[in-house]
Amino acid sequence: MLTIIPQVLPRDEALALGRAIAAADWVDGSVTSGPAATLVKRNRQLPEDGEAARSARGRVQQALGASALFLSAALPRAIYPPLFNRYGPGEHYGDHVDNALRIDPATGARLRTDLSATLFLSEDYDGGELTIAGDFGRMAYKLAAGDMVLYPATSLHRVNAVTRGERICAFFWVESLVRDGAAREVLFDLDQTIQALNARHGGGGGGGDPQSLRLTKVYHNLVRRWAG
Repeated sequence: MLTIIPQVLPRDEALALGRAIAAADWVDGSVTSGPAATLVKRNRQLPEDGEAARSARGRVQQALGASALFLSAALPRAIYPPLFNRYGPGEHYGDHVDNALRIDPATGARLRTDLSATLFLSEDYDGGELTIAGDFGRMAYKLAAGDMVLYPATSLHRVNAVTRGERICAFFWVESLVRDGAAREVLFDLDQTIQALNARHGGGGGGGDPQSLRLTKVYHNLVRRWAG
């Protein structure tokens, strides 16, 4: 399931964050690539242990924790600490699949990459579309600053060459409580339906509406069954 999550960060804040980290020192983006991906990767990355990355990472993590739509779609067990990449004219990242496992450099914990995410932090550039292949075909995404695309990490994807300006994004991976993507999609649809019913009936866990309460019970029982 691919999900667009608007305004994880407010647009002005996302642009300001992009400008702030653009002034830092960057390194070759191959530092986080597997051997095969390195052959098709031409971009730059913010060093993970630098102050600019630590500060920006903290703000992104705070925003993710406050995003109800992200939490509903991802059901995160663990989030790899967000990284930051940058593409200028002529830079690109060819077709690749993300590594199945990642090691958190801070804790040494192993994380299974169920979902990949890209959070856009700049807008004034041409090219640089994130294209993702799947059952829905191949789609291109170039979102407003502050918006994020969340998609299966199993997907073949690429970043088209930038032809003007600078494309700056945060990116990271999620290990979900629910490993099966089809099950996550069922839970997401059910949760969004429950929230819509709750809003219609004035909130409060369904506002006493018996059908909403019944769906809430189904949702939590399915999470219990599928979470691993």
